[in-house]
Amino acid sequence: MSKVQANCLLLLAAAFWGFGNVAQKTVLDHLDPLSAVGMRCLIAGLMVAPLTGLEWGTKSGPGYWISLAKASALFSISIIIQQVSYLDTSVTNASFLVSTATVMTPLAAWLLIGERPTAVGGLAAAMTLAGVLLLSGGLITSFGQGDLAATLSAACYALWMVELGRHMQTHGAPVAAAAAQFLGAAVITLPLGALLGNLSLAAISDAAPELAVLGIFSTGAAFGMQTIAQRFTSASHAAVIVSAESVFGAIGAAIFLGERLSPTGAAGAAVIFGSITLLSLTTDKSEISKPAVAD
Repeated sequence: MSKVQANCLLLLAAAFWGFGNVAQKTVLDHLDPLSAVGMRCLIAGLMVAPLTGLEWGTKSGPGYWISLAKASALFSISIIIQQVSYLDTSVTNASFLVSTATVMTPLAAWLLIGERPTAVGGLAAAMTLAGVLLLSGGLITSFGQGDLAATLSAACYALWMVELGRHMQTHGAPVAAAAAQFLGAAVITLPLGALLGNLSLAAISDAAPELAVLGIFSTGAAFGMQTIAQRFTSASHAAVIVSAESVFGAIGAAIFLGERLSPTGAAGAAVIFGSITLLSLTTDKSEISKPAVAD
């Protein structure tokens, strides 16, 4: 897979996440956050698990299980905090704030794996931050607990993207990694939802449309595509491209929930797309020097 193809996969994943953010909000009318995360991840895991047979016989290599456990744990923490944030914030704000993972990921990659940010990557991250602030109107008057949780989830997603990128480039087997992350999150959250939340057959039935969107598209397809794509691009590049989630989220919120972008917000959307285009058309020297990875 080429870098351009990987970037296109990431952009499609961002679209699924962005439009799926509406379902993340409305699913809370029927289920608590833990139950919602558990059910969407269970659906995604059951969808992906049968495909792991395609990777049968793939050698795991030394450190595989520890690496997979780290990525899976960070995934669970990130998606749980993000879902909780929707209890006390709008779809628009949550979409924008989670996109600040774009700025955090290059720093996380530098600290964790010594991947120094490039000049173009730094410029794209700065443009994205500016775009997010414009889109959100600066969040000066409306920053609440939900917004704080969304920002925290962005920090966790930044760490997850670095760990996932390291795992994929070392071990491969993207389908198995995706299945492990989804089913691991379901195993953690469903018992807690049954004990502490309102998990029941009636609630699941009421939330069925939202769970279908979240499980199939926002989780199974979107995170699966990111897992595959991050074998062929850096975590910092992936973070900038998937930040388009904020734009798609704003569009979905406007269509389905009546939320509206101001002219300033529209300018922010344009800046974010500009940063994505800049990064998508640029190849790092460090990536050119990497040996090719078989598709």
